[in-house]
Parts: sequence; C-alpha cells; structure tokens
Amino acid sequence: MSTERIEEFLAAVKTAFVANTLVKLKLGGYHGAEPDLKSIDVKKIVVKGGDKFSFTFHYKTRDIIKNQIQPEAMGNLRIALKDEFRSAQLSTTEFDMSFERNGDKVRIKRTEVEGRTAVSTEHNRAKNRPLAETNKPYLYALGITGKDGVVRNDAQDKFRQINKMVEIFAPLIQAISSEKPRIVDMGAGKGYLDFALYDYLSTTGKAAEVIGVEMRDGLVNDGNATASASGFDGLSFVPGTIIDYDASGADAVIALHACDTATDDAIFKGITAGASLIAVAPCCHKQIRRQMEAGKPATQLDVLLRHGIFLERQAEMVTDTLRALLLELNGYKTKVFEFVSDAHTPKNNLIVAEKDARAGRDREAVLKQIEDVKAMFGIERHYLEGLLGL
Repeated sequence: MSTERIEEFLAAVKTAFVANTLVKLKLGGYHGAEPDLKSIDVKKIVVKGGDKFSFTFHYKTRDIIKNQIQPEAMGNLRIALKDEFRSAQLSTTEFDMSFERNGDKVRIKRTEVEGRTAVSTEHNRAKNRPLAETNKPYLYALGITGKDGVVRNDAQDKFRQINKMVEIFAPLIQAISSEKPRIVDMGAGKGYLDFALYDYLSTTGKAAEVIGVEMRDGLVNDGNATASASGFDGLSFVPGTIIDYDASGADAVIALHACDTATDDAIFKGITAGASLIAVAPCCHKQIRRQMEAGKPATQLDVLLRHGIFLERQAEMVTDTLRALLLELNGYKTKVFEFVSDAHTPKNNLIVAEKDARAGRDREAVLKQIEDVKAMFGIERHYLEGLLGL
C-alpha cells in the first residue's frame, strides 16, 4: 500500500512538471546516510537542453544544486520518498499535496487552491542582462564590441558569459556589509569579470575597490590603461602570483580557473584575510588525482576509478568536496554548483563561501569527514591542508 501511495504522489509531481503547473516541491525529515543533509527544494527550469528538475540540496553549512532530466529525477525522488525522507510538500497552481511517511505507513492529503500562478521556469536570463549598455570603452578594448559599440558576432558567447558571471557575483558583493568592499580577483587574466563587475556595481550605486592580480606584466599594463581610459578609478591591476600577494583587508577573494593548486592558494589567501566572501571556479585537479592513482582507495571504488575519465571526474569531485569542508572548518558556509564558464571548459564548479559565525563550530565532526574522505580515496594530504597548517 505504501508503494502505491508513493506512486500516487510521484504521479502528481510528474503531471505538474509536464503541465508547467509546478510551483514548488520540498522534501524534509531526512534520515538517510548522507552527513548534514537537511532538506531538498525542487523546481522546474527550462534550459537549452530542455526541461529539467533543479534540485537544491540544503546541508548544515552549504547548498548544492543539481539539474536532472525528468526520468532521472523521478527515479531519485522515488528512492528519496521510499527510504530517505519522511515528508514532502508539493505546491501547484491547482492544488497542494502533503506526503508523510511513518515506517511503512504513508499518508497523503490533497487540498485544492485557486488563483495561484506558476513560477517562471526561465533559466537563461539573457534578456535582462546586467550589462545593458554595450557602448563602453572597456568592452571594445577587450574585443567584445566593435568601434560602433555593437557586440561582435564572434564574441556573443563571451558577452553572455560575462553577463552570467556578473549576475552571480554582483548580489554576493552587494550583500557584503562593508560600505566600499575591497574585491581581489586572483589570476585576473584580461580582467573580463573585473571590468564588468566594477561597471555594474558603479551603475547600481555600490562603490567598490576591485584589484586584479595577474603575473603577466603585459596584461597588467593593458588592464590599467583600459581602466584609466574608462574612468574606473577604483579598478586596478597589480603584477604578481596568487601565493605572494598580500590580500590583507580584502572583503572578497575571487579566482576563476586558477589551475590546480593555484585555486587553493586563492582560498588560503581569502581565509587568512578573513574575507567575507570567497568564490572560486577551480580548473584542473591534478594534485588529488595523482594521489588517488598512487594511493590505495577503498576496494569498492575500483569499478568507479578503473576508467581514466571516471577517475578524472572523481578527482574533481573529491578535490572540491575537501575544499568546501576546509572552508567550513574555517567558519564559512559554502555552496557548490555548476555554472556556464568560458571557452576553456563547457562547465565548471563554482564554490561560494560566505563567512558565517555558525559554521565551523563542530570542528571535530568536520575534521572527521575530511579524514574519512581522504581514507576512502587513498589521499595522504590535500594541498590546502598544508597551507592551513593542518
């Protein structure tokens, strides 16, 4: 009987998804094996690949977002309702449905509603781009627009990506309590994000100081010249490596595609500076992969690690999981999610860590999680551990 009731609830979810009447779905009362997972929020999104379920996994000190196609999502929801969550709340434009499970007994209650509108499923917000004006000197200098101020055909993807980055980072910066936050971009490159973020914050009335750290002198000189020509007095570029830069006083530390352990250098600089925000999009995961290849992962992982492509993906997951845990250990609430990046890779993980007094209180529990992950995958030491003196 409980199986039939679960299928009844799932059928209502699927119908709402297909008919675009889904408002929200929330799963609570978790009692599974995953540490610190509290609840899951589910919504529908529309992306280039089609309609998908977007799951937000709420952990004690971090959130993780995963998008899944309908068959995969429904299968995972079936397992969740059967074995892991005791309650669920489904809201649609036509009715509310509650799900409660107590052992093998399942109770479902449906209540009709009127006048409720569906939540927008639009995922790509290109029509409301943060950078509305394209006739800007820096966009021309960066090769995004022509002399006429029109975005070049071969730069359309880059312009969309810049807007997406500003869409993600601007609210995080605006949430910082400092009246004029100091933002340090580690490994700034040409400074796409720095120029766009400074421009957007200025137009919205949020004063900020943005510093791009870049080891290539030519890019530093070009960046400063363009900032001066644009009248961006609070934007500057400085030469140097991430690990050698003194980030003292930084309110936010950002690093996009800093290769391998350079990402850890940026995280370390953010932690030691006591930055309110640390946001990194890692690139390469060689340090942990080498240890996984040379170490002795748990035997049950053999089937997952014997193929090179799967080993690479597992190394990425393990590296960024340990980074998130080490950030939590140092008083940060973390979120890990995928975002569309530049041409180097089609997707990337973005780790967003915000200073939170509630994070890092149970140090022993977090340290145990770190040690358990390392032991499972045959890892001796994460590079960031060494930087932090652990």
